[in-house]
Amino acid sequence: MSTIAVTDETFDAEVLKSESLVLVDFWAQWCGPCKQLGPVLEELSNENAGVKIVKMDIDENPEAPTKYGVRSIPTMLLVKGGEVVSTKMGNRPKAELEVWIAEHS
Repeated sequence: MSTIAVTDETFDAEVLKSESLVLVDFWAQWCGPCKQLGPVLEELSNENAGVKIVKMDIDENPEAPTKYGVRSIPTMLLVKGGEVVSTKMGNRPKAELEVWIAEHS
């Protein structure tokens, strides 16, 4: 499975109503660290069947980032059962993200 692009319109169905753990990546085209993180999230998405990884462009979708208090990007949320269970900011190494996901699976 690869990462899925979500919008303000699809956020509820794809993230909040998901049966599985969801990692939400808030990013933007102009963000260098976001571009560096993208391939790492693709790898994680292909290697971890237990987590759904979605990406939301904050420039095109302002509602969800505002609702969840995103002030800098990249910001990642782990959402389980419709609730945010953990947040990480900044570009993080793959190994750290693997541990983070495992802790909340």
